[in-house]
Amino acid sequence: MTAPENAISLTIAGTPDLPGEVLKSLYRITRRSTVELRHAIRDGEPVYVAALFGNDHLDVVPRLEKTADYLTGLGLGFTIHEWLDGAREEISVETMRAIIESADGNDG
Repeated sequence: MTAPENAISLTIAGTPDLPGEVLKSLYRITRRSTVELRHAIRDGEPVYVAALFGNDHLDVVPRLEKTADYLTGLGLGFTIHEWLDGAREEISVETMRAIIESADGNDG
């Protein structure tokens, strides 16, 4: 995967063989095909990457939050990474939400 400049990515922990219904739900949220999702999970790659501060920010950020909420509801583990200028750092869900609020201009 090419490292994004300024983004937040979500990667499912481990390599679970998710049932088709879960993949279909993830497709509806992320707009990634079930084949793409299976490959990402198998390869330990992000299932979703939300570029921050871009033209599609208003579209991708809610998908990121919905993906995290959906996986949490299923009890599936995942990691979130913040990408700044190509460097990657693992962050918590709370930190992700704070970054999103800041990017939306709602920093308190």
